[in-house]
Amino acid sequence: MALGLSACGGDSGSDGDGKTIKVVAADYGDKASNASKLYWKDVADEFEKANDGYQVDVQVINWNDIDKQVKNMIQAGDMPDLLQTGGYADKVADDLLYKADDVLSPKTKDLLIPSFAEAGEVDGTQYGIPWVSSSRVLFYNKDILKKAGVDEPPTTWDELADAAKKIKSKKAADTPYALPLGPEETQGETMMWELGNGGGYTDDSGKYTIDSPQNVETFQWLSKNLVKPGLTYPNPASTDRKTAFADFAAGKVGMLNGHPSLIQMAKDGKVDYGVVPIPGKEGPLESTLGVADWMMAFKDGGAEQEGVKKFLDFTYQKKMLAFDEMYNLMPVTTDALKEMQTNGKHKDLEPLFEVLPDAKFYPLGDPAWDVISAEIKKTGGKAATDDPKSVLGDLQKKAETAAADVK
Repeated sequence: MALGLSACGGDSGSDGDGKTIKVVAADYGDKASNASKLYWKDVADEFEKANDGYQVDVQVINWNDIDKQVKNMIQAGDMPDLLQTGGYADKVADDLLYKADDVLSPKTKDLLIPSFAEAGEVDGTQYGIPWVSSSRVLFYNKDILKKAGVDEPPTTWDELADAAKKIKSKKAADTPYALPLGPEETQGETMMWELGNGGGYTDDSGKYTIDSPQNVETFQWLSKNLVKPGLTYPNPASTDRKTAFADFAAGKVGMLNGHPSLIQMAKDGKVDYGVVPIPGKEGPLESTLGVADWMMAFKDGGAEQEGVKKFLDFTYQKKMLAFDEMYNLMPVTTDALKEMQTNGKHKDLEPLFEVLPDAKFYPLGDPAWDVISAEIKKTGGKAATDDPKSVLGDLQKKAETAAADVK
């Protein structure tokens, strides 16, 4: 369900005066009290007070549905002015977006952390405007590991499987290791495991390698060592990250891969947790998964370009820290980063800040990535229970087709 709100209480700008800015955004919340619509209502209210004549119409959509709903909007010719979601390159390929330089003042653009600004480029031109960033680490429940007789958190796959077996044998947790390969974020959990075996989605040249021997071996290991022995969810392909995070926060999970928003959830659940680098086949990952979500501006939205620019400048200069701290996510602007590193409120993020500089990212600049990512979300999780050669081979064919279609 889409959660729509209009900060102004008026119409949605159907008069075509260009003064109504339509924003579509993803929901990062896990409960009513931190739903993203609350943040966006605050931004819209403040912007309207500071910019007489403008109205902001915000629609917040959950992560499972946002890609499909935005696709429907585009097909219907009902473009948002601004979209905040997980990918931008496919919209660049369809020539739908403004260049970042067209909708950001120099002051705002200079606030963006350079590495993330560069990750928003296609062929050397920036279109994607970074919104938030995060890196991934292994979270573990200290009490559960202690009850199971596990003295140290795992650093390798075999150590993780051994710890999970001990948790199960001692009945220390409902789920020894949470493996969420459901449609919410299959592509993330998949990549974290594949990186641990020297795999990933592409090679150094950018060619897709979804069904590489390393990736197939990774899923064979998961099936043999975690899924079949009952050390994770019975059907990972139907289990979303949201479920896994909630279970960890409820003290039901021994270990899982997580990002910064899990920290507050664990604290709220009074879970005594620890974090370490994600285990790989032979040792901890040297490069973890780094993720950036994006803001983008559509050329054919109903708002005037100057209004879109005003809104982005206002949001990035005044309201980014509020969003980062609302979800304990890592910032993409230098001023918010400096504040979070120095205000003493974010000691718990230090391990995640440490692994971010060497993080590996999805192939974000590939216009086909959004299509390929959507296919991975649909069926990729089945590789942990079905024949991984078949599942990954089918995804590889779809990736090659999608990549060829955008050339």
